Amino acid sequence: MSTLAVPAEKTQIRPEPASGVRRRVLSRVALGGLLAATAALYLWNLSASGWANAFYSAAAQAGAGNWTAMLFGSSDAANAITVDKTPAALWVIDGSVRLFGLNPWSVLVPQALEGVGAVALLSAAVRRVSGDGAALLAGAAFALTPVAALIFRFNNPDALLVLLLVAAGYCVQRACETQRSRRWLVAAGVFVGFGFLAKMLQVVLVLPGFAAAYLVAGHGRMRRRVVDLLACAAAVVVSGGWFLLLVELWPADKRPYIGGSQHNSIVELVLGYNGIGRLTGDETGGLGNLNSDVGWGRLFGTAMGLDIAWLLPAAVICVAAGFVITRRAPRTDPARAALILWGCWLAVTAVVFSFAGGIVHPYYTVALVPAIAASIGIGATLLWRNRTDLGAATALSGIVLVTSILAAVLLSRHSDWMPWLRATVAVGGVGAAALLLVAGRLAGPVARAVAALAVAACLAAPAVYAVATTATPHSGAIPSVGPALHGFAGFPGPGGLLDSPTPGPALSATLAADAHDFTWAAAAVGSNNAAGYQLASGAPVMAIGGFNGTDPSPTLAQFQRYVADRQIHYFVRGKIVVGHWGGAAVTTGSRESADIAEWVQTHYTPLTVDRVVLYDLTKPPRNS
Repeated sequence: MSTLAVPAEKTQIRPEPASGVRRRVLSRVALGGLLAATAALYLWNLSASGWANAFYSAAAQAGAGNWTAMLFGSSDAANAITVDKTPAALWVIDGSVRLFGLNPWSVLVPQALEGVGAVALLSAAVRRVSGDGAALLAGAAFALTPVAALIFRFNNPDALLVLLLVAAGYCVQRACETQRSRRWLVAAGVFVGFGFLAKMLQVVLVLPGFAAAYLVAGHGRMRRRVVDLLACAAAVVVSGGWFLLLVELWPADKRPYIGGSQHNSIVELVLGYNGIGRLTGDETGGLGNLNSDVGWGRLFGTAMGLDIAWLLPAAVICVAAGFVITRRAPRTDPARAALILWGCWLAVTAVVFSFAGGIVHPYYTVALVPAIAASIGIGATLLWRNRTDLGAATALSGIVLVTSILAAVLLSRHSDWMPWLRATVAVGGVGAAALLLVAGRLAGPVARAVAALAVAACLAAPAVYAVATTATPHSGAIPSVGPALHGFAGFPGPGGLLDSPTPGPALSATLAADAHDFTWAAAAVGSNNAAGYQLASGAPVMAIGGFNGTDPSPTLAQFQRYVADRQIHYFVRGKIVVGHWGGAAVTTGSRESADIAEWVQTHYTPLTVDRVVLYDLTKPPRNS
């Protein structure tokens, strides 16, 4: 036994050099600082936005008080109709409300924490292939993009979607690095599946990048890689499809109507209104695309540019340059695999958002933020490490020059807001771009100072705009980035569909009085109308026709039965003109809500409370 012993001196673990320990500690401190700053940005004065999107806040109120409403994502605790999305994002908010009670903070804080988690995961993914500096750059670019600062302080489902897709991207990167890849791909599939339950078919946009990265860079033979991807696909189907199967098998009369569908079908909702219809504009019961900006310029235009365009050209250049630099690398090179993953995510999502002919709101572009940030972190780091090469130095210089000029152009859209910032960014960017051309010849400390100037020139404008976004309260269904100037931020929109009413105290008390004697304290056309009255009164309010007022729920006959059975106390006329949205006529979908409103106004006597017209449906009807 003694002859097999290893000499003691060879078993000793050599201590890590002091410089390595110091570098690792500084890296962890820097990451902690980035995450702390992100948390401060996303959590600061969070409740100033009140209920934010009251449509989802009312659903959280319902889900926190009723398990069936929570499971299906009902708009009210009496389970008349669901929101027009699958409910995963609501499950998270419902849990927060159950823990901390119903208030703006408990509704909004989950999204802020999801944002911090997404920044942490993206930084971890980039660090694995490009190191600490790249991770910090990517994380900062993510956190400081204005649309991220908007959505991670708002209660739309996009926040959870982005977190889950970033987690999936991290898992695919890990799968590309190891022989034991299948478990990582299955984990990625689970995250994508639950992302589907947050915002349905939008998750499909990242799958080509995931598949391409693993097919190109995964370990093992091609046959094994294909089988592994099939396992990933199965995980997507199971983790996302179980809920669809549950809803389809559940007796329709024992669950709420599926909002956003014309036939009480979640499959129809997924494939139609929230699926192919978003691409073609053929959305029965929808609104069509109210914008006229379809095309390559959409992401830079007046609707979306201030949300997402700031770093978009930089990301494209970084991806292209990264592929050039890694062109002779081994097939399994981690940096190139990551560029394939995030670059394809960026390309596919950008093309779809640019040319979609259905409903596409500017804040949807938050789905581009992880791909932009990761591409910049990885690509810029590769260029910096090769800065002694004239081509790499020129690319770095071009990135900074284009980004700073674009920032000045975007800032000029608010010409009277911080005009000095445009000049500062432009001058700093031009100076940094010139210095980067010779960065390979500069001494280490000087070169690092040039790099810091370049990063500051690129991130200053989006950072300031992100801070301005967080300082502005936002409400309604379509929030927008930036300061509260000329109506650009907050975008409350026309009452009844984009924003919810805020009832006065007398009306709130009227709706709440004796509410326990009825299934619904009131009914109103459109989910946002109903949400405002429900949040104020604390009692269920039926959303006739769902979000757009175009779902056939309830029918006139069903509504009349509810009234006859004394299940609904009041009908609130509200501010919506049935069949119209934002000045655009809704020509598809059900007209049941219009028929109900006409029947109520014909047969019941109106009364006005706090300047709102309502009808007491328990009174004897006129002309009976």
